[in-house]
Amino acid sequence: MHASATTDAPATTEADTIAVGVFDDEGVAHDLEGAPLGGLLEAGEARTSFKHLALHHGGGRRWLLVGLGARDRFDPERARVAAAAVHGRARELGTRTLCWELPHHVPDDVAAALVEGTILAGYRFDRYRARPEDDPPRELDEVIVSAHHDVADAVHRGAVGADAQNFARELQDTPANDLTPTALAERAREIAGVEVEVHGRDWMAEQGMGALLAVAQGSDHEPAVIVGRYDGGGDGPLIALVGKAVTHDTGGLSIKPAGSMHEMKFDMSGGAAVLGAVRAIAELELPVRVLAIVGATENTINGSAMKPGDIVRAMTGTTIEVNNTDAEGRLVLCDCLAYAVAQGAERIVDVATLTGGIVTALGSTYAGLFATDEELAAAVTAAGDAAGEIVWRMPLHAEYDEQMKGRYADLTNSDGRKAHPIQGASFLKRFVGDVPWAHLDIAGTGHDNGRAYAAKGGSGWGVRLLLELARAQVPAKA
Repeated sequence: MHASATTDAPATTEADTIAVGVFDDEGVAHDLEGAPLGGLLEAGEARTSFKHLALHHGGGRRWLLVGLGARDRFDPERARVAAAAVHGRARELGTRTLCWELPHHVPDDVAAALVEGTILAGYRFDRYRARPEDDPPRELDEVIVSAHHDVADAVHRGAVGADAQNFARELQDTPANDLTPTALAERAREIAGVEVEVHGRDWMAEQGMGALLAVAQGSDHEPAVIVGRYDGGGDGPLIALVGKAVTHDTGGLSIKPAGSMHEMKFDMSGGAAVLGAVRAIAELELPVRVLAIVGATENTINGSAMKPGDIVRAMTGTTIEVNNTDAEGRLVLCDCLAYAVAQGAERIVDVATLTGGIVTALGSTYAGLFATDEELAAAVTAAGDAAGEIVWRMPLHAEYDEQMKGRYADLTNSDGRKAHPIQGASFLKRFVGDVPWAHLDIAGTGHDNGRAYAAKGGSGWGVRLLLELARAQVPAKA
């Protein structure tokens, strides 16, 4: 879907449908065929309650009056939700070009959010479905934002970010028999403006990545460490974005219940978010330096699969007792984090569907944030607030470190259910040294999170947050 901005009046555009937002206690001033649209409000046909839609025909086009609720509550996230509601109605009407009239006195971020909500709501994953020849898809071709000032940059940014998020969602929704680790790596190679390296088993063995390889040995599919390098210049620190991409997770010999195992294609959601974010960063040509690292493997079962009780050695030389083969994400990530440190990362943010415990704790509203650095934690939180991908800070404490001590090795990968999300973070922090680090557990937000603009399937959660983090540019410490 193409997105553009204009300072011309909506009626002068080629849009066949125009969306006009209305706040509580505020009217509309447009005249249409001699009758003010405000008359719809007076007649009760239109209302200002949030997301209420009223359709009117006039001037050779359709007009949708959209209730926006209270002005002081209208923020970018509500703009995305309103845009999704409008998109749904516009699609039903067969709209090809939609024009949003930006309300007076709202920030440019709202313009970006209206575009994001429209493009995200337009996402469809139907490549595996048969479609009758007489039922062509009804999709919007273009969204225009009409404003009284120039919002072209905001609209462009919103479109790029939403397209990148939909790219991540497509990766998430693709079934694991098609999206193998190698196939994911090939999609990464297609990202423009990013230098991509793909490394297999032999390279991992040379690096000493025994933890990641232990997970991969249960699959006949080649694992991949995908490394993307983007150098846009700037004086800021080298930021490493690290993603877990287990393209299917059976749980290994500590096998998962059959009832939900089909959802385990989503266990690569962290890797998808990292690839989507670096794609958007490169397309926007941001003046930052980013190192993207994605550890891609399956966690399946064959005669060589790792077994509970196995001891493996990570890239740092740390030995790990595998008490639960379904706590494999931290084994994948620990070697990727160690590699980020070895490559000179000055800030590290990892993204992973790591634990079911974070779903119990936070549901699908917040992702869990763990961090070793207050400045980085504040920056990630602010980026999430700005992007509408909110996070909740979780604790790290020395007592949790005691849980992760192994009986026969330096560490164990799991000590049961007690504080399990914190266990995972406590384990991972051992592999970042003194580098400021943040960990985002997105098990509750990564898919089927109920957002109006990305309610079902892969959500692409994290793309917008990481993009905002790059835009804000975490300052280097003195």
